[in-house]
Amino acid sequence: MSHPVYPLRSTAVLFIDPLNDFISEGGALWPLLKAQAERVGLVPNLRRLLDHARRRALRVVFVPHRRYEEGDYQTWLFANFTHRKAAQYRSFARRGWGGDYPPDLRPQPGEIECAEHWTHSGFANTDLDLLLRQHGIDHIVLCGLRTNACFEATARYGAELGYHVTLLTDATASFHQQEMEATLVHNAPYFAHALMTTDEFIAGTAG
Repeated sequence: MSHPVYPLRSTAVLFIDPLNDFISEGGALWPLLKAQAERVGLVPNLRRLLDHARRRALRVVFVPHRRYEEGDYQTWLFANFTHRKAAQYRSFARRGWGGDYPPDLRPQPGEIECAEHWTHSGFANTDLDLLLRQHGIDHIVLCGLRTNACFEATARYGAELGYHVTLLTDATASFHQQEMEATLVHNAPYFAHALMTTDEFIAGTAG
């Protein structure tokens, strides 16, 4: 893949599920993610990426997971593994610390936070596509959690909707290295337009 051009006015960086339960010590899912997150430098890369996007005036978009509320999924006809685990862990509880962003990864005024996604894709049953198109976005750069779940599903859906899709390979993590490799090595070349590291993206949009 050649290095694409990222027009500042039509490029958005999508921060998928950077919530305390995933990426902070004490988070409900952090013990499952920690080894792979630390292996790639996930949290430092998310911070550097957010700082860079703000300095370069790239559009910043937060794509949060459903914040768990008591009773979620109990009456669903077809609750799947993800839904059952969300209920078990009570992950990203609404009005709780786990469902909040870390202080240095919170949306600022003027940045977009789309509606919460219930399963994996940040586009499915949310207003993400509407908000991106209303802001003239046609290039999306993805980071966040988890590589083989919300990260991949959002990227695939974005490609189907006609966006230019870039995946940042060291600004994402999953529970197992094999899961990350399944997405980034085997699956992504069939739907993503570019894969690169955080450093490569920053260098390519440095101005």
